[in-house]
Amino acid sequence: MTTVESRIAENLTRIRARIDAACRRAARSSADVRLVAVTKSARLEWIEALVAQDVHDLGESRPQQLLERAEQIAAPVRWHLIGHLQRNKVRKLLPVAAWLHSVDSLALATRIDGIATELGLRSRLLLEVNVSGEASKNGFTPAQLQANWPALCGLSHLEIGGLMTMAPFSEKPEESRPTFRGLRQLRDHLAASPGARQLAELSMGMSGDFETAVEEGATMIRVGTILFEGLPE
Repeated sequence: MTTVESRIAENLTRIRARIDAACRRAARSSADVRLVAVTKSARLEWIEALVAQDVHDLGESRPQQLLERAEQIAAPVRWHLIGHLQRNKVRKLLPVAAWLHSVDSLALATRIDGIATELGLRSRLLLEVNVSGEASKNGFTPAQLQANWPALCGLSHLEIGGLMTMAPFSEKPEESRPTFRGLRQLRDHLAASPGARQLAELSMGMSGDFETAVEEGATMIRVGTILFEGLPE
């Protein structure tokens, strides 16, 4: 095992142990939490080492880089777009991305549905919600999502798997809890509405606050920085 492989294996072991501990505190099964490894700043050999450790969910922030990475990585992986998606990038991305985490408007969802219909695909996505209300963040407000929910449910070539959010940056993970709890409560409210689809997924939590997210019900956590600690710049 190379130095890179050894370091990534050690980091991954620590992260998985922290996920397990958070799940025990919340009386959950760790099998219900998917680690999405954010590879946007990672070297190719680092990504290959991750895949060798059975990490098969990889997240990229930029559509073009996701497409490039998908051509470089031969192993079977599930690509997640976790960053902003422009409408003119949808057609190229849909056949490659297993999950779109950042669908932030009815207009974008409608565009994805139209292209998925043309391509004969069924696109799996998450709806991004700006729970914290920060002006710098994208996403539906909770009120907007509830108002647009009937129209979103009517888009026939979308599989709306759940919701996604980002908490405000803080050095204290506990300060993220209201945001994560708010997303879970919104999901539960939507899932209980007449004719609603199942919303199994909650994508929330990153390197600094993923344990809090798991305690609040995260099923996908987006972790990058701490996966690659100790590796050369």
